[in-house]
Amino acid sequence: MEEAIRKAKVLIEALSWIQRFRGRYVVVKLGGSTLDDVAAVNSLLTDVVFMATVGMKPVIVHGGGKAISAAMNAAGIEARFVAGRRYTDRQTLQIASRVLVEDICQSVVDQINRNGARSTGLHYGTENVLTAEKLTLKDEQGNPVDLGHVGHVTEVDVDTLVRVCSTGTIPVIPSIALSSVGHRLNVNADTAAAAVARALSAEKLIFLSDIPGILTNIKDPTSRLSHVTAAQVRGLIADGTIAGGMVPKVEAALESLDAGVRKVHIVDASMLHSVLLEIYSDTGVGTEIVP
Repeated sequence: MEEAIRKAKVLIEALSWIQRFRGRYVVVKLGGSTLDDVAAVNSLLTDVVFMATVGMKPVIVHGGGKAISAAMNAAGIEARFVAGRRYTDRQTLQIASRVLVEDICQSVVDQINRNGARSTGLHYGTENVLTAEKLTLKDEQGNPVDLGHVGHVTEVDVDTLVRVCSTGTIPVIPSIALSSVGHRLNVNADTAAAAVARALSAEKLIFLSDIPGILTNIKDPTSRLSHVTAAQVRGLIADGTIAGGMVPKVEAALESLDAGVRKVHIVDASMLHSVLLEIYSDTGVGTEIVP
């Protein structure tokens, strides 16, 4: 009986959050090492199905850099990086397209459908929702650096996303976009997720990470910051507390907040049901960033 009462208290705690977020969009970015952990993916997708069932409108955006690298190795192609980014020639683009669209996206859709919800992949093979233009960086001398078939998202088809979500279907969007003339471009999944969240004026943008949030000491998980403002995050970037691969993630978060997304969350993908615990509990388990 005590266990039953404890479960009831958990549901009551979640009730106010369920009521508050009903009908709101939440964008979840999936990628990195998370995709290698079957238990973590299953846990996340169960959380996403729960959100949809209680009235939220989840949208999944995913990458797959490690899977792309593995497929390139299997094909005998050596990965090449320019200015810290994967150079994408035509052969690499073909592999990336297959891995992201045919393998990962379809696998996520199938798993959601097996969990009793409805899902569909939105990409160049079905209905494309990401439009991009070719991305060119500059080196230290100001000269352009060509990255091949790499782009950055310039437009999101909101009408299609709204229509799909209105039927209770969960969209899954791989990080492959089309240019204005229909050419495929490999785009960064973090920034693509941020672009989708901005376009939908989402209630929340959630990044799954391999650490439990923003840490003041990267070697100490207990140094997690539960709640930070955008100004505090900029200060943490400036003083080097936030560094490495976390920087582009939080910069995408800041851009999303500036564009109207209400909150950005960074949570540990390896913690079972971390997304539900972050959204539907009073304390949370990750880091929430607010304007």
